[in-house]
Amino acid sequence: MRTNFLSQQFNASSLAENSTACPANATICDGTSCILPEDNFNETLSVVLSTVLTIMLALVMFSMGCNVEIKNFLSHIKRPWGIFVGFLCQFGIMPLTAFLLSLAFNILPIQAVVVLIMGCCPGGTTSNVIAYWVDGDMDLSISMTTCSTLLAMGMMPLCLFIYTKMWTDSDAIVLPYDSIGISLVALVIPVSFGIYVNHKWPSKAKIILKIGSIVGAVLIVLIAVVGGILYKGSWIISPKLWIIGTIFPAAGYSLGFLLARVAGLSWHRCRTVSLETGMQNTQLCSTIVQLSFTPEQLELMFTFPLLYSIFQLLFALLILGGYRLYRRHRVKTKTDVKKTEQKEDSKSNAKINGGFVSDEMK
Repeated sequence: MRTNFLSQQFNASSLAENSTACPANATICDGTSCILPEDNFNETLSVVLSTVLTIMLALVMFSMGCNVEIKNFLSHIKRPWGIFVGFLCQFGIMPLTAFLLSLAFNILPIQAVVVLIMGCCPGGTTSNVIAYWVDGDMDLSISMTTCSTLLAMGMMPLCLFIYTKMWTDSDAIVLPYDSIGISLVALVIPVSFGIYVNHKWPSKAKIILKIGSIVGAVLIVLIAVVGGILYKGSWIISPKLWIIGTIFPAAGYSLGFLLARVAGLSWHRCRTVSLETGMQNTQLCSTIVQLSFTPEQLELMFTFPLLYSIFQLLFALLILGGYRLYRRHRVKTKTDVKKTEQKEDSKSNAKINGGFVSDEMK
């Protein structure tokens, strides 16, 4: 951890009058200048919020596991066509899209690298929450998130080696395998408990699922707010990166849905693959960037993961809103058609049987 210092000036007369003019926490006091340690409020806030978010995420993933049935989950593992399509989207479409966007906008090499790192990251756990709200296949969603996180240990180095050669030496990028492993454990353990609860106590699992889905929605908003608080001073970023940060997640959602549909998956699985493709593990991307680059380089690229995370959430919420409107309209239309058919059947029966037809039916 790099320690920065703030310098505070004091005039010579005040020092002459009072030898204790320097604050008690000053590390160096030389003549007219004292050096104070940096206020660590943001660091403390970051630790506290990270702890809270981790606990909330574990509870959310536990509740999402309560919607997974063992036999359906195992069927995806035994016949992994949906997982394979998701794999092509995650480690085929996303890195290639990142590469093409970097070329198209002719951004700086260091900025191209961070875009590619984002494209090579595995899927994020937020996709599981959104997949639940859009009536996606939760068994497929969780199996895809788990498999992409596990496969990232091998696929991330391979994709970065292929796509970053023209901008930087791939050996310069440090992959935090411990963070990937922790993400995998934090995903698998709560979900496993949730699956067990659903198997043993299905009625209780439904209650937990409803509570968890609400907590998940709060968590999504909280992550966005926390990002704004902790990185409020880091929004000086190239306009080209703003454009890429907007286009990239939208392209991921669209191309993921298209490939899933071409592969013959059902509509609810297409929605699932789409969300798993567009939603990346932005926390992992931030970790890789901080471990791999100097402070001068970070000034040009550090905010991009946060930018991507904001737009991926924004587009996901738009997808959710659009789906909910479509579902409401579709259910209403189906109800109206059913009522009309019942009314017509009543009319025809009355004519055939010679029965009385009321004024309301005419």
